[in-house]
Amino acid sequence: MSVESQLKAGVAALGLALPGDAAARLLAYLALLDKWNRVYNLTAVREAERMVSHHLLDSLAAVSHFQGETLLDVGSGGGLPGIPLAIARPDLNVTLIDSIAKKTAFLLQAKAELGLANLSVVTGRVEDYRPDTAFDLITSRAFSDLREFVLLTRHLLKPGGRWLAMKGLYPHEEVAVLPPGVKVSADHALVVPGLEANRHLIVLESAA
Repeated sequence: MSVESQLKAGVAALGLALPGDAAARLLAYLALLDKWNRVYNLTAVREAERMVSHHLLDSLAAVSHFQGETLLDVGSGGGLPGIPLAIARPDLNVTLIDSIAKKTAFLLQAKAELGLANLSVVTGRVEDYRPDTAFDLITSRAFSDLREFVLLTRHLLKPGGRWLAMKGLYPHEEVAVLPPGVKVSADHALVVPGLEANRHLIVLESAA
């Protein structure tokens, strides 16, 4: 099966209605990621078919849970899940932050080549990031454990905002040591087409 067919079948299995140019942009992003990955080692996944399931569909499986206007993707690396989310949701203003300049150089190139007006890229450590406005949503895919994720980003979340952490198995031990005043408000078990693995989207909120 071609990557185009694999993506189309996966999107259909997820029941998503994407913008008209989304599939082409997602495939262009995948090609760009593959090209840069040969030099910069942005992802351990090398095969195009596995990139579709492990990266694109894995990110898109959570898209319906990202309800808000602004999103910060922490430790974005190669742009996951932020770039697929920005492509699927042109109404969502997505900011990608990573401390490694070679990774943000790739993210800036992807923004330019894909024409993503709703995407911003920041180079720096998230604990030092001080934007003018906080975010409705903060996500991460492979950044840290839940406790560190919350502690490093708490100053960046709007009152009433939510953290959405993409995890594999349900992280019982991490949940047990969440910072005071933070609770799990939802746990979404995600089924990713072509990915035989447990995936959970853990939603955290202030308990107050």
